[in-house]
Amino acid sequence: MANADITLDQQYALTTAATRLAGDFEGTFGQETIERFLHTSYDQFAGRAVVANFLPLLAERFARQRLTALARVEGRSDDGRPTVLFLCVHNAGRSQMALGFFQHHAGDEAIGWSGGSEPGAQINPVAVAAMAERGIDISAEYPKPWTDEIVRAADVVVTMGCGDACPLFPGKRYEDWTLEDPAGQDLAAVRPIRDEIERRVLTLLNEIGVRS
Repeated sequence: MANADITLDQQYALTTAATRLAGDFEGTFGQETIERFLHTSYDQFAGRAVVANFLPLLAERFARQRLTALARVEGRSDDGRPTVLFLCVHNAGRSQMALGFFQHHAGDEAIGWSGGSEPGAQINPVAVAAMAERGIDISAEYPKPWTDEIVRAADVVVTMGCGDACPLFPGKRYEDWTLEDPAGQDLAAVRPIRDEIERRVLTLLNEIGVRS
């Protein structure tokens, strides 16, 4: 991970992250693959991170998700749970609220991921506030891109306004949800968007056989 822009503290944090990931994926992926995914995940966030000290943590979380997806795609690991990927443009509002509802209602019965075609710098605070009204905390989430292995690992891909930028893979189930973008709107305007997202998430869970 040698890079002039990475501080010594970040180097240490990334080395520690690589060690944790190696333990988590022991017998599934080698050290070279793990370090490559950690490095490329770091690069995904380095140019737009709000707080640079969080970069190693974000890189580790995203690398873990990507490695989990790759293991599923390659048949190295699959627990049989349905996986749904929610995509929008900035991964800061609609897709994050959908993921929050999905994880809340599905629990451990399904896997939910989210991503954006042009990830923003941070989660929309109004979306966070709207979800908090429903007792769901999405403040720890962060905008992230989609990657090929994540899309390929998903059973269902739900798109929300990313148009032609959204990835298309043959044979995969896609749903396009037409929803107003909460960006720049106040809490009163975001509430109906939030409620419509929850309705659609509950319908989707029922369709894929997951009881909320």
